[in-house]
Amino acid sequence: MEKAVNAHMPGLVARVVVNEGAKVTQGQEVAVINCMKNELSVLSPYDGTVKKIMVAEWDEVEVDMPMIILECE
Repeated sequence: MEKAVNAHMPGLVARVVVNEGAKVTQGQEVAVINCMKNELSVLSPYDGTVKKIMVAEWDEVEVDMPMIILECE
């Protein structure tokens, strides 16, 4: 089953810290959003494998925009 990790706030993607095919656990940092000179972690709400990364560094994101697609069991 596919699940999306969504942006929790608007801003710029400072970095994506996982690669496609990587295993992630619930609560693991998968990306960082820069908002008003603050860097805030985006944490995975699920255990799974990174299937697709939908954003790149310095892309602009909005609230609830899908950033990473996970394949969950």
